[in-house]
Amino acid sequence: MLKRTSKVDSLKLDSAGIASVIQIGDSKGINSFTRTIAVQREKELFFSNEGNFNVYGIFSYPLPIPPIDEPLTIQSTSLNSFIKVGSIDVLAISAASILHIGSSEHIQSEARTLQIRHLEPREKSNRNDALGGG
Repeated sequence: MLKRTSKVDSLKLDSAGIASVIQIGDSKGINSFTRTIAVQREKELFFSNEGNFNVYGIFSYPLPIPPIDEPLTIQSTSLNSFIKVGSIDVLAISAASILHIGSSEHIQSEARTLQIRHLEPREKSNRNDALGGG
């Protein structure tokens, strides 16, 4: 791996979420992983078994990584061993995001989110009432 010196004059980051990584400088590897279950209900109600990730298949399915089936040739020349950055202004990174300035051999990031919404049944309205008729 090419080793470099990273220099950042200014970095402003307003918000970094769960499992986010901010890396300035070289790294051998970065792994970022998060699992989230978000339950939304119109009534305040909590079931104690809802936080079990093993119950939901989305958290155990193997991650589909498409194979590279075409020839890949990379040639790069770096005449300078410095990475110089003036200013970075980021509003937010979230859920296994990576902000990296430098060289890395391996980066893997995975975020799995399950959103469950329990809404109250709606009464069927009379179409005439909705249109202003009787």
